[in-house]
Amino acid sequence: MKRLQWPSWMPIDAYILLLLGTVGLAALLPARGTAADVASGASTAAIAFLFFLYGARLSTREALDGLKHWRLHVTVLACTFVVFPLLGLAARALEPVFLTHSLYTGLLFCTLVPSTIQSSIAFTSIARGNVPAAICAGSFSSLVGIVLTPLLAATLLGSGSGGFSADSIVEIVLQLLVPFVAGQVLRRWIGGFVVRHKKVLGLVDRGSILLVVYVAFSEGMVRGIWSQVSPVRLAGLLAVEAVLLAVMLALTWYGAKALRFGREDRIAIQFAGSKKSLASGLPMASVLFGAEASLAVLPLMLFHQMQLMVCAVIAKRRSRDPLEPGAGQGRGPDAAARSAVGTGTRSGG
Repeated sequence: MKRLQWPSWMPIDAYILLLLGTVGLAALLPARGTAADVASGASTAAIAFLFFLYGARLSTREALDGLKHWRLHVTVLACTFVVFPLLGLAARALEPVFLTHSLYTGLLFCTLVPSTIQSSIAFTSIARGNVPAAICAGSFSSLVGIVLTPLLAATLLGSGSGGFSADSIVEIVLQLLVPFVAGQVLRRWIGGFVVRHKKVLGLVDRGSILLVVYVAFSEGMVRGIWSQVSPVRLAGLLAVEAVLLAVMLALTWYGAKALRFGREDRIAIQFAGSKKSLASGLPMASVLFGAEASLAVLPLMLFHQMQLMVCAVIAKRRSRDPLEPGAGQGRGPDAAARSAVGTGTRSGG
């Protein structure tokens, strides 16, 4: 019997299916009372551990080496933290006709999170783009996002949407920034261990995010938040996100061409500049939104799967493009890139 597989042009992320299963579990069996307190404490610890691992994995040396291609990285950062948020703010005009206030808040938060690392590298490699640049661009985005995403959320969402206060800022620093910095500091001693056990730690990584999702959606169920969402509203959200992704894919490709980047660099800019990281966004949303996190992360979960499916098609088409004269030097047999290609399109990164 043949094994059932998804068409190669439609990569259904298995991790998204697990996330949806976790949402279903939270809907049927939400944590209540003492169980909710225990799960919330475990979720807090899991978030801190996640960002500790992010810090331990991120190679500061590789990121600094990539500074020589600063124009490309500035372009990606501008797309991620300037253009995306501006489009998110423009989407406010769709409220309340297409989006409820809660869904719009989640959509705006989606536009504020960092870019992906693994899937950007994977698609850049498939499309024969500048893989080392994609590695550095994703790393820069994650590093900057640790600080910039909470600041942008506090500024653009305001205290009325996310419950931001001085206590929230302290919580963000303690749960996100301190563990991340600790991971960076200790990377010198534990970096080898993290690399050798990346598969096991990857499972812990993903399991932690599933726990965060379960706690967030459980609290949403207990508080009756999901009564605010209808199938029509979800359809409207999907339509808005499809337009958002199409606009960003066009801007990153043609904008990079207008800035006179070569083909390989344009590919890296398109895939790194048009994506949003599920792995970074989910834990951040849990800290920033508290009880409202279940609706806040929904647009990000949907956008993540949409970007994988669309970018897989684009990467395959780009792989058949004729190379420009002198192209090919940027890709190279980079070990990190090869590793990312093996897992990138199936990751929550």
